[in-house]
Amino acid sequence: MSLIEQTRKAGVVGAGGGGFPAHVKFAAKAEIVIGNGAECEPLLHKDAAMIEHRAREVVRGMELVMDQVGAREGVLGIKEKKKAVVAAAQAACAGSRVRVHLLGDYYPAGDEYDLMFAVTGRLIPPQGLPLQVGAVVSNVETLAQVAAAADGRPVTHKMVTIAGAVANPSTFEVPLGASYRDLIAAAGGATCESPVLQIGGMMMGRTSESLDVPITKTDAGAIVLPREHKTIERKLRPKEAQARIGRSACDQCRYCTEFCPRFLLGYAVEPHQVMRGLGFTSAGSSQWNPWASLCCSCGLCTLYACPEDLHPKEACDDAKIELRATGFKWTGPAPEKPHPFHDGRRVPIDRLVSKLGIGAWDKPAPLRPLPRELTRLVLSLKQSAGDPVAPSVRAGQKVRMGEVLGEPASGALGATLHAPMAALVESVSETIVLVKA
Repeated sequence: MSLIEQTRKAGVVGAGGGGFPAHVKFAAKAEIVIGNGAECEPLLHKDAAMIEHRAREVVRGMELVMDQVGAREGVLGIKEKKKAVVAAAQAACAGSRVRVHLLGDYYPAGDEYDLMFAVTGRLIPPQGLPLQVGAVVSNVETLAQVAAAADGRPVTHKMVTIAGAVANPSTFEVPLGASYRDLIAAAGGATCESPVLQIGGMMMGRTSESLDVPITKTDAGAIVLPREHKTIERKLRPKEAQARIGRSACDQCRYCTEFCPRFLLGYAVEPHQVMRGLGFTSAGSSQWNPWASLCCSCGLCTLYACPEDLHPKEACDDAKIELRATGFKWTGPAPEKPHPFHDGRRVPIDRLVSKLGIGAWDKPAPLRPLPRELTRLVLSLKQSAGDPVAPSVRAGQKVRMGEVLGEPASGALGATLHAPMAALVESVSETIVLVKA
């Protein structure tokens, strides 16, 4: 059976957040495979734990992908400061076709445009893919899942970090469908009143006031913070208020643009111009929206650069939605070289942590076993890019661990979903499958 079919049957997707089905990504030819272990979101450590404890699986998965796409080179990108992780990776790479590339401790080192330039010196075409410059980029956990798929083991578990205001910040390997409430309890419980989750990280994650959100294949973990934390209050501010404040207060200082990592790579991204468009009607704003089309939504403009605590990233997000609705395609020039200040304006993680006001919670989150078995899982039928899967089980049915719970329709983009444990199917809806031990 080919690797494409093995990863399809195992339901492997981009585990770093993108969720693109691996069997589609690997059905191509490339010169180089890059393992993304940069993990630049503050306080999250699941990729570091994956490399430190499963480095041989990561390297094996990378070599399998190299063989599949015909790559002559494999590179594992890791931040130089993570000494134990680097040592584990270098030991696993010894005698293999994979080498380690050390990265600086800045944000967003894990953005694939930035990672591609750091490793190869190549700039991806605007709105393009790494494949267009001869590369395939995959998260390190995805690569470990590729190795498991080659052995016939489907994706049933996920590595996640629980950090922030909890008694014992931890990284766990958990079954898909586990709730964040259960994982917070496993980390010793929240240490604040009215905890709010920042799922996926402070910068690019989503904010949830519910602790009962289930883990999916793309989750990296959650940061627990008090409801009154300044950054949480800003993230919970209604969109209408964000736009109204921006319209009245933006003085076009350009800091959001000057610190934008895509702008510094040479791309035509200028958030200050998008903010200018807030003062126009929807017809007039079309003049300014294209300056957001190449934005990667890293959040630096909103959470680090803006001296007035405005929301340029959110303005860019809205602009991209409007552009997609009109069928907009980028037709401008591709960058030839980075901005002269590209290196000098990179944002160190320690400065970002300070700006976000999370320094008190910037602690290690070592890999720990779950203190007890979880007995109830809520499995979303949409855990990847593309369409939700169609459930293939019914209420009252008993399933074995690894048994298929749902599959994408023929020809649809999606990823097969498997049972993370032997269980009884309690209920099935259009969006979830609920199972209990």
